[in-house]
Amino acid sequence: MRSRHAAFPLFAVLSWGVMFPVLASALTRVDALNLTTARYVLATAVLLALLLARDGWAALRTGGRGVELALLGVLGFAGFNVLTNLALGHAAPQQIALFVATTPLVTQLVRWARDGVRPRPALLGLSLVALVGVGLVITRGRLDGLGQFGVGGLLMIGAVLGWAVYTHGASRFPEHSPLRYTTLTAVAGTLAMLVASAVADLTGLQHAPAAADLVAVAPQLAYAVLVAAVLAVLAWNTGVRRLGAADAALFMNVVPVTTFVVQTLRGYRPGPVELAGAVLTIAALVAANLAARTRQPAPAPVRRAVHSVRIRRGGGAARA
Repeated sequence: MRSRHAAFPLFAVLSWGVMFPVLASALTRVDALNLTTARYVLATAVLLALLLARDGWAALRTGGRGVELALLGVLGFAGFNVLTNLALGHAAPQQIALFVATTPLVTQLVRWARDGVRPRPALLGLSLVALVGVGLVITRGRLDGLGQFGVGGLLMIGAVLGWAVYTHGASRFPEHSPLRYTTLTAVAGTLAMLVASAVADLTGLQHAPAAADLVAVAPQLAYAVLVAAVLAVLAWNTGVRRLGAADAALFMNVVPVTTFVVQTLRGYRPGPVELAGAVLTIAALVAANLAARTRQPAPAPVRRAVHSVRIRRGGGAARA
């Protein structure tokens, strides 16, 4: 049953891994912040339409928890994307990807801090193993220099922490469907990105894209909106609901590996170290999924039957 639930976060991370090569050409026409803002404006419109068609206007009510939902949306959508884009100006893409792979560890630490749930040693250990595998893939085994980028590293720590808090926050809204949680938080995150883009445009840090530029990157935007933003985020929050934040976060290690595979299909030839890293990451994720399996409690009639058998056995022993 858990293997079926794992399909949701797996679809999400595969979609996000493919997204980076897809958007690479778009960034030559539109700057990263404006491209991300345009992406989430469109994605949020789609999410709102889906939510209203399914549940009506009542689904937009926050139940007195609007501030918490807004903060989660700003951290998860605006925080992660804006900080990641800024970090790319200070660090190499492979260094940024390595930080994304720390999400499982950070999510478990967030859960420990907020809920007092100590991470299982097996999951922590396997997360570290998967992280080593990702590091081999994206650095080709050359780890020298990874620590020599102060500003970019600090920005990515904030980005990953924001996504980890957002992922954990989904479990705090069990009364919200994944569609409702995704939509309400996306609205807040998109508004924050609109404000950030407006400020950057007005201050000259970037320039608003021309209509011709947006038309030119329409195919990339279509994928980024419909697949990577709408379907993938819905699948991610569904996976978090069914597997738990800590277990779902393990799949984030697949993002940089997927990007590596896409680049290979486009003609890039990986070395032995990179292939070994990919195998190590996949093996660690499979092991983590097996370690996360828990025995489901037996139905009540079965428990009562077992309890009765134990009583009868206990009574027979006493009479003997």
